[in-house]
Amino acid sequence: MIENPIKRRPTRKIRVGSVYVGGDAPISIQSMTNTETCDIDATVAQIQRCADAGVDIMRVSVPTMQAAEAMGEIRKRVTVPLVADIHFDYKIALKVADLGIDCLRINPGNIGSEAKIREVVAAAKHHDISMRIGVNAGSLEKDLQLKYGEPTGQALLDSALRHIDILDRLNYHEYKVSVKASNVFLTMDAYRLLSAQIDNPLHLGVTEAGIYRTGTVKSAVALGGLLMEGIGDTMRISLAAEPEDEVKVGFDILKSLGLRSNGINFIACPSCSRQEFNVIKVMQQLEERLEDVRTPMDVSVIGCKVNGPGEAKEADIGVVGASPRSLVYHNGEKSHLIDTDQLVEEIETMVRQRVKTLEEAKSKEIIRSSS
Repeated sequence: MIENPIKRRPTRKIRVGSVYVGGDAPISIQSMTNTETCDIDATVAQIQRCADAGVDIMRVSVPTMQAAEAMGEIRKRVTVPLVADIHFDYKIALKVADLGIDCLRINPGNIGSEAKIREVVAAAKHHDISMRIGVNAGSLEKDLQLKYGEPTGQALLDSALRHIDILDRLNYHEYKVSVKASNVFLTMDAYRLLSAQIDNPLHLGVTEAGIYRTGTVKSAVALGGLLMEGIGDTMRISLAAEPEDEVKVGFDILKSLGLRSNGINFIACPSCSRQEFNVIKVMQQLEERLEDVRTPMDVSVIGCKVNGPGEAKEADIGVVGASPRSLVYHNGEKSHLIDTDQLVEEIETMVRQRVKTLEEAKSKEIIRSSS
């Protein structure tokens, strides 16, 4: 196995509810609800779908006092750590802090006077909750727009440092920072500049990345590049898509870099005329059927014997396509033959049996270690 060359940048560790961000904590995946916050049932249901997909932290917009009251009820009904997204009205931040929220996402520049910011910080300290300073290229302060003429990495850095200075002067350090833009190069430039200046954890994201396909590509390029440089402690993939899809894409990016495991890592050929079965159709069905599996494992499904054996030997479960029967590998060793026209059912059965075996072994280990 090739050793992962990524060395994460040392950062301070903070807490968002039960999830740690920064330091040696795993890079966490976030998403944000797009329901009407006051529709409590719909918002809770959406958060639960994201939780089922493996999300670590959820953000919810809280634009009004009525939404703040709804957040209190939502907090009672979900176990995922919640971030309240707040702009302009500092009293909303005070309200949700009292109602048990885990983190406040604010832009100190639009909260108002320093006296108001001081009240928000006092509430965060009192309730032991963290914050995120969120800087976006599309909402830079007017003086920075005039100074730089357009959003630049330095302009985003200046804005972030301005807000950081406020919290540091108030002796509050439990915060993470984001400097998001919709442009790949601008995003990467801003985060590189910021990572050289502070040791607070960084929240990565390409803001307004776009629809599912193009937004996924844009986010993978920008965030993948930063992560390979060791930059980033938590991330959200901002797509014009369902929040649970953001979660899946986020984990796929981390899995591709060997930074996080969450469910199955499929290795599948793009298919060609050598294929002994319809690879695309089989993979679509497998992905749908096994979407609920959170146990990390590598599953290789290759349509012919050219690359199939080599990939299968490196996977936990590997299938080499042939007709009428395909060859199965377990843990790199030849195991048995299965009917090629029953691949989906056979592979699902093997995966679920492996999950059961691993979970049973884990339970026994826990019992042994506690006795």
